Amino acid sequence: MSTKETFIQFINDGFTSKGESILLGAAMLDGEALGETQVKIPLKTLNRHGLIAGATGTGKTKTIQVLSEQLSSFGIPVLMMDIKGDFSGIAKPGEEKPFITERHSKINIPYAISAFPVELMTLSTQDGVRMRATVSEFGPVLFSRILNLNEVQAGVMSVIFKYCDDNKMPILDLKDIKKVLNYITEEGKEEIAENYGKISTATTGTILRNIIGLEQQGGDFFFGEKSFEIDDLMRIDENGKGYVNILRLTDIQDKPMLFSTFMLSLLAEIYHQMPEKGDVEQPELVIFIDEAHLIFDEASKVLLDQIETIIKLIRSKGVGVYFVTQNPMDIPKGVLAQLGLKIQHALRAFTANDRQAIKQTADNYPTSDYYKTDEILTSLGIGEALVTALNEKGIPTPLAATMLRAPESRMDILVDSEIAEINANSKLVKKYSEELDRESAYEILNKKIEDANKQAEEATPTEEEKQESKEPSTASVVGKSVLKVVTSASFIRGAFGILMKMFRK
Repeated sequence: MSTKETFIQFINDGFTSKGESILLGAAMLDGEALGETQVKIPLKTLNRHGLIAGATGTGKTKTIQVLSEQLSSFGIPVLMMDIKGDFSGIAKPGEEKPFITERHSKINIPYAISAFPVELMTLSTQDGVRMRATVSEFGPVLFSRILNLNEVQAGVMSVIFKYCDDNKMPILDLKDIKKVLNYITEEGKEEIAENYGKISTATTGTILRNIIGLEQQGGDFFFGEKSFEIDDLMRIDENGKGYVNILRLTDIQDKPMLFSTFMLSLLAEIYHQMPEKGDVEQPELVIFIDEAHLIFDEASKVLLDQIETIIKLIRSKGVGVYFVTQNPMDIPKGVLAQLGLKIQHALRAFTANDRQAIKQTADNYPTSDYYKTDEILTSLGIGEALVTALNEKGIPTPLAATMLRAPESRMDILVDSEIAEINANSKLVKKYSEELDRESAYEILNKKIEDANKQAEEATPTEEEKQESKEPSTASVVGKSVLKVVTSASFIRGAFGILMKMFRK
């Protein structure tokens, strides 16, 4: 048997799947795509998370598009964090072009064009489905980790949440938490000290500054109501296709704290709300996080530990999380170790550091008798990638240099009128466009302070009352005058009586 025939059998045996699977493309040997091979990813392993990496311009976005299309076709909803804003074309059918026809003839996969159901979402002022969460939903532990608080400061945050819970004061947005912080160090410090212990103003000052930092990155727009409901990410359209939910993040690239806050809250909410699934035939939801380094660059160690913990646990809920970045070294080792699927596009070696990074990347992939991994990483073309996954038994597949299939949808962005059309027809845009501001800690504490001030004013005597208390009343003056007159008359009578007695003698 020739090397080529051995390779074909090796790949097909390694990527065999009894259940449903996603077909990515055909394996390559010596730069040639072999249409007899099929690089497939079993649906039941897609909750084991993954990585799509590679230099700019190597085809990562199109790979995510292909994955999202096939997931949608199987009725699996997708959430795509679109940092660059170049993913929205999945809502419209593609166009067959000569280079696509040629590629698909090489990999022996029929090509068809198709559009997929899309919801456009936003964390900011862009048009689309508004995604919000309340501070109360985070809870004191998670909110403290987002603010990077130390143990003492986190303890104060727990007291704040307990005080608000005891007094039935919802903490919905950042103005609520700021108001509580001001209250417990000013008007309410005696009440807090009596019931919860003394709190240092230096500690509350540090917490307040961290909240202001989050607020300046757009947190004031994110925190509030109406809170986004996780079930709205799980929708299927009338044709049985899963919705591709595109969170447009083009305007928060310079706000990594907000991005980290949102991602952690979303993953935590999904983990707490979704029931345990165990091993399932296909995932309930797949999340793609583009430019994933933005989550980790500004994250504290405590926050990274929290993300790592949730990534470990969330797969049992039937959720797969896929990180998209230029270099796999952007992902913390603890998270990287949790990833079952790895799709590595080409890397560029311009400097000694680049070459070192390529060597480290190659060490993260299975060894192969057919490839020198560190060399092939720099020679892959656009739309080609090294692929390794888990088979249905959870065993890593062989490493396969793969020529990937082309997306069936448009490989370009939507124009403004098309975006407006999607939003106009969206039920979720209507549902979450209403901005609520019900009575919460801010309003309750303001009223409490106002009532206390009013009572204090009523208890304080007016200037007239003070003056009256100093000046004697008319009755008092008359009484004293009468007393003097009576006293004087008695004295005269007494003296006159004594004189009369003397004369008689």
